[in-house]
Amino acid sequence: MVEKRVRSEGRGPGRPRDERVDIAVLDAVVALVAEGGLAAVTMDAVALRAGVGKMTIYRRWPTKQDLLIAAAESRVGPLSVPDLGDFRAELRVVLETRLKVYREPGIDRLLAGVIGAAAEADAVRTAYGAYSARGMGETRRILERGIARGDVRPDIDVRAVATMVAAPLVFRLVGEMEAPDGALVDTVVELVSRAVAASD
Repeated sequence: MVEKRVRSEGRGPGRPRDERVDIAVLDAVVALVAEGGLAAVTMDAVALRAGVGKMTIYRRWPTKQDLLIAAAESRVGPLSVPDLGDFRAELRVVLETRLKVYREPGIDRLLAGVIGAAAEADAVRTAYGAYSARGMGETRRILERGIARGDVRPDIDVRAVATMVAAPLVFRLVGEMEAPDGALVDTVVELVSRAVAASD
């Protein structure tokens, strides 16, 4: 399995994009959020912390929301789970991978900042929705793989179950302001697996 750190983008002719700049900027966002919350993230502060010009940031991420989403996706981005032949085992990989990331310093404030930015009046809601959809993409894939394999019920609502898988760890971290742990992962794996298991 591979956690995606920086999303690569196709580019046309011209100067190649320097991924070192991307990493420096996104690391700066994560550090600023961890230290001072969402209010600490300004284009000036990020540029100073990353050692780049503001226009360099604006060319990559035109808005603060774009920047926050990119920073979140650099830490909690799409992942890939191999076919283990069993939905329960694959679900555990998804949740344990997320758990490891969610327990890193500053991730709680980063996710809270992304969610908060999505609720602002000028936010583009579809941008956050697209990020969430990408983040839950592998859960949808393992559910669909389980249906095809026969160990997941074919009548489930794949999107609804993917939301049920993603929500507990995020809410424990952001809503309850407590680090999720292995016991929560065990509970979610057990409950979801029972709910979607195909009957013998």
